[in-house]
Amino acid sequence: MNKFEQPIYVTKAFLPPIKEYYEKLKIIWDSKLLTNNGPIHNELELQLEKYLKVKNSVLFTNGHLALYTAIKMLNLKGEIITTPFTFASTTHAIVENNLNPIFCDINMNNFTIDVDKIESLITEKTSAIIPVHVFGYPCNTKEIEKIASKYKLKVIYDAAHVFGVEVDNIGIGNFGDVSMFSLHATKVYNSIEGGLLTFGDENLRNELNNYKNFGITGYETVESVGINAKMNEFQAAMGLINLNYINEEINKRKIITNIYRANLKDINGIYTVDDQPNIKHNYAYFPILIDDKKLGITRDYLYEKLKEYNVFARKYFYPLTPDFECYKGLYNKSNLQNAVYVADRILTLPIYGELDNKDVVKITQIIKEIIKKS
Repeated sequence: MNKFEQPIYVTKAFLPPIKEYYEKLKIIWDSKLLTNNGPIHNELELQLEKYLKVKNSVLFTNGHLALYTAIKMLNLKGEIITTPFTFASTTHAIVENNLNPIFCDINMNNFTIDVDKIESLITEKTSAIIPVHVFGYPCNTKEIEKIASKYKLKVIYDAAHVFGVEVDNIGIGNFGDVSMFSLHATKVYNSIEGGLLTFGDENLRNELNNYKNFGITGYETVESVGINAKMNEFQAAMGLINLNYINEEINKRKIITNIYRANLKDINGIYTVDDQPNIKHNYAYFPILIDDKKLGITRDYLYEKLKEYNVFARKYFYPLTPDFECYKGLYNKSNLQNAVYVADRILTLPIYGELDNKDVVKITQIIKEIIKKS
């Protein structure tokens, strides 16, 4: 099998026709309004609320500052139960708020937080749960809601991977007290960089908007200490245009996902996650879990061999948060057996709307060839 002439990376940012972006840029140039909740920013916020089927939303310049602000505005204290199988931002946002992350193991079905193990971690210091929807697969929101209600805990969802996902026709951003969406260039939907908080409590809107703008409430009034986390008009313009293409992008990714599944299903030692009937999926990522004993090769071996064919997959998420240099030795990993197992065996394969279906088939053929040669 010949290698690809051009590298195929795990993702590629979606960009709309450049003419459409030029048209938005002209509006910005004519208005001279570049930031500070400009008209394009405000229109994007409204359109996102409609698309995501949520009551309230506030835009941020990126997802990390959005999550950090959500934690800050809910006045959380002590300990936060979360997952170690996530991007660095989740844990960093907790630690930056001077809170202690308590790591809960994940389930083996879709790699989200194991709801059966949350209650055993709750103490008098616990103030919230921050679950993470992983790879586009939502957490068990019903069970998390029951636990949070029983112990009077706040819930902030890291929804970076689940833009557009619905559970029983309910937008995923309606669950918990707050949900954070990442609108980063690598996501299924992007505004170049960007973040969004969705929430049910209307009173949070002013608090979030004030905090992301230095605590400024008027021309001569600064009522609280805040940060600068405002989305500018250039980001908002990209987001507004891309919203016109999101359904098409998701549909293309669904086709790619089905090609992967069809061509990999008979390989003993490669596990994929199936769609759920009550969930509208967004096909943000395509992860495979390698059972090295059955497959005969390790995840790392396959990862390196794919590079020789110009296919750049990603070990995502690896390493686990507690294994980062900045956290090493600080947290107990003895109860994280599933997370450790998955982190050592997970591999996300290339998926983005522009990826040719024939190339997807070829990637699966390359995987089979690597296994056969080994």
